[in-house]
Amino acid sequence: MVLSPLISAFSVLLCIITNTIAHDSIPQPPSPEPIRIIDLPLPPIVSSNDTGACTLKINPLGTGCLANGIFDSFQSGDFLPDGKHALAMVIYQGAPASPHPASIYAGRQVIIVKTDGKRFPNGDSWKCVTCGVPAENSVGIDNSLYDYPQAFRDGTRIVIGLNILSCGRNKLTSEHCTPNKTFIYPLRWNTAIDGLGAGGAMREFRLHPDQVHVVFSSFTYSNGALGQQAYFGRLLFNPSPTEGIPLAPRYDVVNVTLLVDPKNSAPIITKGDQLVLNPQSITIGEARGFNGDGTEVIYLGNPVESCNIDDFATHLITAFSPDNKWMAIMDTRGSGRQMFLAGMRGVPPLIDMIVSTLISSTRNNGLRRFFEPYLLDFYGDRNTYFGQKINGNNNGIPGSGAINDPEWNGMADPRWSPDSTQLVYWQSHTISPTCGGNNPLPCYNSMEPGGRNFRMHLATFTSRSPRPQAYVPKRSDIIPWGIPYAPGDSPPTTARIPTGVYTLIGKKSGSAKVNITWLTAPQLGDISVVYTNYSDDGLSFLNGSENVTATRSSAVLSTYEWNSNITQSGAVTGTKKTSPGGYRASMDVQVNVLNSTGSFITTLDGIEWKNPLSGT
Repeated sequence: MVLSPLISAFSVLLCIITNTIAHDSIPQPPSPEPIRIIDLPLPPIVSSNDTGACTLKINPLGTGCLANGIFDSFQSGDFLPDGKHALAMVIYQGAPASPHPASIYAGRQVIIVKTDGKRFPNGDSWKCVTCGVPAENSVGIDNSLYDYPQAFRDGTRIVIGLNILSCGRNKLTSEHCTPNKTFIYPLRWNTAIDGLGAGGAMREFRLHPDQVHVVFSSFTYSNGALGQQAYFGRLLFNPSPTEGIPLAPRYDVVNVTLLVDPKNSAPIITKGDQLVLNPQSITIGEARGFNGDGTEVIYLGNPVESCNIDDFATHLITAFSPDNKWMAIMDTRGSGRQMFLAGMRGVPPLIDMIVSTLISSTRNNGLRRFFEPYLLDFYGDRNTYFGQKINGNNNGIPGSGAINDPEWNGMADPRWSPDSTQLVYWQSHTISPTCGGNNPLPCYNSMEPGGRNFRMHLATFTSRSPRPQAYVPKRSDIIPWGIPYAPGDSPPTTARIPTGVYTLIGKKSGSAKVNITWLTAPQLGDISVVYTNYSDDGLSFLNGSENVTATRSSAVLSTYEWNSNITQSGAVTGTKKTSPGGYRASMDVQVNVLNSTGSFITTLDGIEWKNPLSGT
């Protein structure tokens, strides 16, 4: 199998399941399919947040105006179960003062957008479902985000951030679903032995296809390092809680399992003075959701190849489409963004023990993401198949405003229609400070209505016929390989390979001599690797060395001294080299702006991939 060096992915989706798929049962990759993409209508933009700035001239129907911006100003979400509406988080501004009826169109809200070209009875293509909900109907909620809007299949409820909105027996799209009939309930995960307090901090909350279970992540802080764990639990409506905050109707997350396999969690293990790669390990860095029938959890895990952050699927007993045959991912593949680090294939993930934070952050430049949407079949990347780019080719003209304009970047998460024939995703526009001013990259004007810096797309796979959703079996709260969580439990610490000199034997030939030194804070560690005719596939061979020293100034800020001089021969001819003085990079994961000195160039079959300049 010859692996193309020209595709570098931030998220390579791999299926790791107990019953391994036989090689001869994996079909040939699918042919590209026709895709039609349209913009979905959104409320108009108003530039001012002054009271009353959203005039009838801007929105004649008086149903609000949106603030412009990127990142936290907008986020598209799920389809509703009818397949004709999609959710989005927005920020309204410029509303008139109360008691004007339009005063409710203010701040962070969630709207429903028509995807079939039709309109609601008032003439709009959208409907705000959180606007005007009375305070007594939303006691104790967290309305700071409302991110990742997700729909329940009953059409009456949605997950919005760390809350669940319900319209009782009324469909959310119905005229009978009014603010006074809408309730928003907070979510709570009890982490205190006595059951008191506000509960644990949850993030990246995802609804299971069975509509009962959820998966979420939570940050950890240990030994001066920021980490993250993933958890699985059950939703339970609590109409009259007697302990914990808030003492108001809420949804509790109960019967929680920590998604750590204590028997098989290390991606690299030692046997004496040898290192052994353990691709079957379950190392969940961040949970991202479930497959179509809910039998597998999707997560960001330890890379299979150096500097390639991977997505995995692991069976719960042993971002798929509802028919469980396709997946849509946001990825840097095709952008060239991370090729200077990740382009050389077949390099084992050894230095990744200390550089994974840097690698996962270089996909960004501040608020800019270098993602684009890709379609992959159930079996994922294989041979020369790396999926189909959904929004055209990679030859878009900067500033054109076309669907493949590289100044428009994909954002998480793409969402499938219930019949698997359509996909909703959104993009944000590159704006200052990630371009213009002191930044060498030019800025381009947005071509969207009102100069809007976000847009919501509907992709239709025109050759497909509607397919039924995959059958979702009832499932237990128990994850046999996980660790049952009890309030007060601390997440287990991750054991690291002891300081020492080790050898990793190539699967086909050669070896890698690995020297691991864990240092005293603030220094994290030093890892050096010397490759001698190393090969895992018998087609490409590595020789040379690589060394990284990592220093952690705080839980979020790290600096890396990187020296690389690796040569690849065989099926691919290439080098992975830093400048004579090395490559020095620093990254604050709360800011995600790469600052570096020196150069880092990976050359593959004569094509050079260079590190981005600082701030770009």
